[in-house]
Amino acid sequence: MPMKKILYFPTLILLASLISCNTMKKDADLIIHNTSIYTLDDAFSVQECLVIKDGKILAVGGDELLDTYFSKNMLDAGGKYIYPGFYDAHCHFLSYGVGKMQRADLKGTTSFDEVVERVVEHSKVNPSEWIEGRGWDQNDWETKEFPDREKLDKLFPDRPVLLIRIDGHAALVNGEALRRAGITAETEVPGGDIIIKNGEPSGVLIDNAIEIVRDLIPEEDPELKKAGLMAGQEDCFATGLTSVMDAGLKVADIRLIDSLQQAGVLKIKINAMLSSMDSNYLTFMQQGEYKTDRLHVNSIKLFADGALGSRGACMIHDYSDDPGNYGLIMHKEEFYRAVIENAVRYNYQVNTHAIGDSGNRFILELYAEYLGGPNDRRWRVEHAQVIHEDDFDIFKQYNIIPSVQATHATSDMYWAIDRVGPERMKGAYAYRRLLSLNGWMPNGTDFPIEKISPLLTYYAAVVRKDLEGFPEGGFQMQDALNREEALRSITIWAAKAAFEEKEKGSLEAGKDADIVILDSDLMAIEELEIPKVNVLNTFVNGEMVFGAMMK
Repeated sequence: MPMKKILYFPTLILLASLISCNTMKKDADLIIHNTSIYTLDDAFSVQECLVIKDGKILAVGGDELLDTYFSKNMLDAGGKYIYPGFYDAHCHFLSYGVGKMQRADLKGTTSFDEVVERVVEHSKVNPSEWIEGRGWDQNDWETKEFPDREKLDKLFPDRPVLLIRIDGHAALVNGEALRRAGITAETEVPGGDIIIKNGEPSGVLIDNAIEIVRDLIPEEDPELKKAGLMAGQEDCFATGLTSVMDAGLKVADIRLIDSLQQAGVLKIKINAMLSSMDSNYLTFMQQGEYKTDRLHVNSIKLFADGALGSRGACMIHDYSDDPGNYGLIMHKEEFYRAVIENAVRYNYQVNTHAIGDSGNRFILELYAEYLGGPNDRRWRVEHAQVIHEDDFDIFKQYNIIPSVQATHATSDMYWAIDRVGPERMKGAYAYRRLLSLNGWMPNGTDFPIEKISPLLTYYAAVVRKDLEGFPEGGFQMQDALNREEALRSITIWAAKAAFEEKEKGSLEAGKDADIVILDSDLMAIEELEIPKVNVLNTFVNGEMVFGAMMK
C-alpha cells in the first residue's frame, strides 16, 4: 500500500494542477490558433490566435492567449490564413438569388444564336407565363451590335419574353411583350429609349423603357424569393462573404429578409438600400434607421444614368462610337431633389448610381449643394466610372465617397476606349486617384452583373488583368490598388461605407466574429494565383456557416 501511494501521488498532483489551471483560465466558445490572422486594424497587424465568445471577438493576439483562455472547441488552423469576413459593398443579393430560380442564365454567351438556344432550353422547363433571362452582352459577340426581336418572335409568338442585358440597363423583348406593354415606334419614355429598326421597335429597350415591360410581370412568389435568398446566401458563404449591401430593395422585400433573419434561417448580414423607385420608401424612412444584428437600413438608392455597355451612361460629349448619342439622365431634377431632401430630413445616406462623366457631374454638384462642405454623411457615388478631370476634387471637398467595383474595369477594358475615346479614358476606372481623395474607398462586385467572388474583386483591383492574364502589363496600372488597400476595400472600408466599422470589417476585440479562412496568403501569393485561392471556412458571429471543422 505505501508503494501505491508513492506512485499515485504525483499523478494526482498533475491532474489537480491541470484542472486547476483550466479552471483559472477564462472561458471561450471557440479558440482558433496556429494561423496567420490579418486583423485589418489600423496597424495592419498579423496575429496568431483568435478567441471568440457569444459571437464576438474576445481577444486576438499571439499564442500566449492560450495561457489565458480555455475552450472545449479548439481549432488548429494548420498554418492557414484568416481574414475578416469579406463585405461586398455593392451587389444585388435578392436579384441574384431569384435569378437562379427562374431566369435563363445568359452570361458568357458568344453570339445571339447561343442566347436563343439557352432561352429555348429554359422555356421548356419553366412553366411561367413570362420567359425571363439575364446576362447577355453584345460586346462579347463577333457582331457587337444590339440584337433584334425577329428570332424571338418566330419562336415565341404568343409568350412574352424579357431578356435583360448583363448591366441591367438594356433589355431585349419580343413582339408579344411590346404588344402587352403598348410600346410602338411613337412611344416616348423619359429617362429611357426604344431602339427603332426599319420604322418599328427592334425589341431593345434602354433604362426606364424596360420598366414599362417589367411592370407587367407578376410579382415573384414569396416562397420563390425565400428559396432565392437561401441559395444566394449559400453562394456568398462559399466565397467568404459574410456581409453584403444590396443596392436597392423594396420595403416588402426588406421585411421578408428581416423575417427570415429573425427566424434564424437567413444568417448572412445585409445592409439594404431603400429603392427610390418604391412608392413605400418614405413610410419606411420616416421611422428612422432600422438595425438588428444582421440587417441594417440607413440609405436610399438613386440612379443618375444608365450604363456604358448599353450607351445609356450620360456623357458630356457624345459617344466616340455613336455620334449624336449622349446617353441619358433617368429622371427629372425635381425627383432627385425630393428624394435627397427626404434623406436629409430623416438622416439617411444617399447612394447614387453614376457611370458617365455627365451623370457623375450632375450628382456631384447636386450632392455638394446639399452637403455644403466637409461632413461625415458618407454619401456615395456608386460606380464613379468615368470622371471628368475638373470633377475629381469635388469628392474631396465634400467628403463624397466613390463606391467602386474593380471587376468592371477588367470586364469593360476590351471595348471601353471605343465608347469614350482615349482622352476620357484617363478619368475612367481611376481607382487609385479616387482612393487618394478621401483616403478610403469601398469595393464590391455588383453581382450578378459580375461574378460573386470578392477574391476576383481583389484580383482585379491589384492586378488589373482578366483571368487569362491579359493584358500583359495590366490595364491602366497607374490606378491599381496595392494589396493592403484592396483588402481594406472589401473589409473595413466596405463596413465604414455603411457606418458599420465599429462592429465589423476587422478582427479586433469587441467586434463581430465574422471570419474567413483561406488556404493562401493574399499578401504574398503570386498575382495570377489569386483567383485560385480556396475558401476553407466562413464564420458569422462565431458560427461556422461554410466548410468543415479542421482538427
